[in-house]
Amino acid sequence: MPKEGQPGDVTFMTVAEVAAIMRVSKMTVYRLVHSGELPAVRVGRSFRVPEDAVSDYLKQSYMGTA
Repeated sequence: MPKEGQPGDVTFMTVAEVAAIMRVSKMTVYRLVHSGELPAVRVGRSFRVPEDAVSDYLKQSYMGTA
């Protein structure tokens, strides 16, 4: 049985899936990945973004209204 934090516990998303969830272009997601703001894993010529990293990024970026 895998322990928590093992690589097998991570769910990855494509750049297109992240862009759809965030409602931005794929290029915006690529910029976030290349700048290091959004962690990603390179698989061949494409990137995969951990699902947790997307939700963490959105939580950190959230700006409440006063």
